[in-house]
Amino acid sequence: MRKKEDKYNFSEFGLAIKQARMKQGLTREQVGSIIEIDPRYLTNIENKGQHPSIQVLYDLVSLLNVSVDEFFLPEIILEKTSKRRQLEHQLNELSDTYLIILEHTIQGIIYSKKNYLSND
Repeated sequence: MRKKEDKYNFSEFGLAIKQARMKQGLTREQVGSIIEIDPRYLTNIENKGQHPSIQVLYDLVSLLNVSVDEFFLPEIILEKTSKRRQLEHQLNELSDTYLIILEHTIQGIIYSKKNYLSND
Protein backbone atom coordinates (compact mmCIF):
# COMPACT_ATOMS: atom_id res chain seq x y z
CA MET A 1 0.00 0.00 0.00
CA ARG A 2 1.31 3.43 -0.96
CA LYS A 3 1.68 6.19 1.54
CA LYS A 4 0.06 9.54 0.87
CA GLU A 5 3.41 11.31 1.30
CA ASP A 6 4.84 9.24 -1.57
CA LYS A 7 2.81 11.24 -4.09
CA TYR A 8 4.76 13.32 -6.58
CA ASN A 9 4.79 17.06 -5.92
CA PHE A 10 3.50 18.79 -9.06
CA SER A 11 4.31 22.35 -7.87
CA GLU A 12 7.36 22.83 -10.11
CA PHE A 13 5.50 21.35 -13.05
CA GLY A 14 2.58 23.71 -12.43
CA LEU A 15 4.93 26.68 -12.36
CA ALA A 16 6.52 25.61 -15.65
CA ILE A 17 3.05 25.30 -17.22
CA LYS A 18 2.11 28.77 -15.98
CA GLN A 19 5.32 30.33 -17.29
CA ALA A 20 4.96 28.64 -20.70
CA ARG A 21 1.31 29.69 -20.94
CA MET A 22 2.11 33.29 -20.10
CA LYS A 23 5.07 33.35 -22.47
CA GLN A 24 2.75 32.29 -25.29
CA GLY A 25 0.32 35.02 -24.28
CA LEU A 26 -2.49 32.61 -23.47
CA THR A 27 -5.02 33.07 -20.70
CA ARG A 28 -6.23 30.21 -18.54
CA GLU A 29 -9.59 30.55 -20.24
CA GLN A 30 -8.01 30.16 -23.68
CA VAL A 31 -6.01 27.09 -22.63
CA GLY A 32 -9.09 25.64 -20.94
CA SER A 33 -11.11 26.14 -24.08
CA ILE A 34 -8.42 24.57 -26.30
CA ILE A 35 -7.91 21.45 -24.18
CA GLU A 36 -11.47 21.37 -22.85
CA ILE A 37 -10.91 21.82 -19.12
CA ASP A 38 -12.26 24.30 -16.60
CA PRO A 39 -9.88 27.26 -16.15
CA ARG A 40 -10.13 26.74 -12.35
CA TYR A 41 -8.62 23.27 -12.81
CA LEU A 42 -5.69 24.88 -14.62
CA THR A 43 -5.37 27.49 -11.84
CA ASN A 44 -5.08 24.68 -9.29
CA ILE A 45 -2.46 22.87 -11.39
CA GLU A 46 -0.41 26.04 -11.83
CA ASN A 47 -0.68 27.49 -8.34
CA LYS A 48 -1.39 24.60 -6.00
CA GLY A 49 0.42 21.72 -7.68
CA GLN A 50 -2.81 19.78 -8.22
CA HIS A 51 -2.20 16.47 -9.94
CA PRO A 52 -3.52 16.64 -13.50
CA SER A 53 -5.00 13.62 -15.16
CA ILE A 54 -2.72 11.89 -17.64
CA GLN A 55 -4.77 13.27 -20.54
CA VAL A 56 -4.63 16.84 -19.20
CA LEU A 57 -0.90 16.50 -18.54
CA TYR A 58 -0.41 15.33 -22.13
CA ASP A 59 -2.58 18.11 -23.53
CA LEU A 60 -0.78 20.81 -21.52
CA VAL A 61 2.75 19.72 -22.40
CA SER A 62 1.81 19.30 -26.05
CA LEU A 63 0.07 22.65 -26.33
CA LEU A 64 2.67 24.62 -24.35
CA ASN A 65 5.74 22.69 -25.57
CA VAL A 66 6.95 21.79 -22.07
CA SER A 67 9.21 18.80 -21.51
CA VAL A 68 8.18 16.58 -18.61
CA ASP A 69 11.53 14.80 -18.55
CA GLU A 70 13.16 17.34 -16.27
CA PHE A 71 10.36 16.85 -13.71
CA PHE A 72 10.09 13.07 -13.75
CA LEU A 73 13.71 12.15 -14.50
CA PRO A 74 15.72 14.81 -12.60
CA GLU A 75 18.69 12.54 -11.96
CA ILE A 76 19.35 12.16 -15.67
CA ILE A 77 21.06 14.96 -17.57
CA LEU A 78 18.69 15.54 -20.44
CA GLU A 79 19.37 16.92 -23.88
CA LYS A 80 16.14 18.86 -24.22
CA THR A 81 14.76 20.71 -21.23
CA SER A 82 11.61 22.77 -21.47
CA LYS A 83 13.66 25.89 -22.16
CA ARG A 84 15.50 24.17 -25.03
CA ARG A 85 12.23 22.92 -26.52
CA GLN A 86 10.70 26.39 -26.25
CA LEU A 87 13.74 27.92 -27.97
CA GLU A 88 13.60 25.28 -30.67
CA HIS A 89 9.95 26.11 -31.24
CA GLN A 90 10.87 29.80 -31.60
CA LEU A 91 13.73 28.97 -33.96
CA ASN A 92 11.25 27.26 -36.27
CA GLU A 93 9.63 30.67 -36.79
CA LEU A 94 12.85 32.24 -38.13
CA SER A 95 14.15 32.35 -41.69
CA ASP A 96 17.64 31.08 -42.54
CA THR A 97 18.94 34.68 -42.59
CA TYR A 98 17.93 35.17 -38.95
CA LEU A 99 19.27 31.74 -38.03
CA ILE A 100 22.70 32.71 -39.43
CA ILE A 101 22.68 35.88 -37.34
CA LEU A 102 21.66 33.88 -34.28
CA GLU A 103 24.33 31.26 -34.96
CA HIS A 104 27.06 33.91 -35.10
CA THR A 105 25.74 35.52 -31.94
CA ILE A 106 25.88 32.20 -30.11
CA GLN A 107 29.40 31.56 -31.39
CA GLY A 108 30.43 34.98 -30.05
CA ILE A 109 28.95 34.20 -26.64
CA ILE A 110 30.72 30.83 -26.49
CA TYR A 111 34.00 32.42 -27.58
CA SER A 112 33.68 35.14 -24.94
CA LYS A 113 32.79 32.60 -22.27
CA LYS A 114 35.81 30.44 -23.07
CA ASN A 115 38.16 33.41 -23.05
CA TYR A 116 36.66 34.80 -19.85
CA LEU A 117 36.95 31.45 -18.06
CA SER A 118 40.52 30.88 -19.28
CA ASN A 119 41.60 34.20 -17.73
CA ASP A 120 40.49 33.10 -14.24
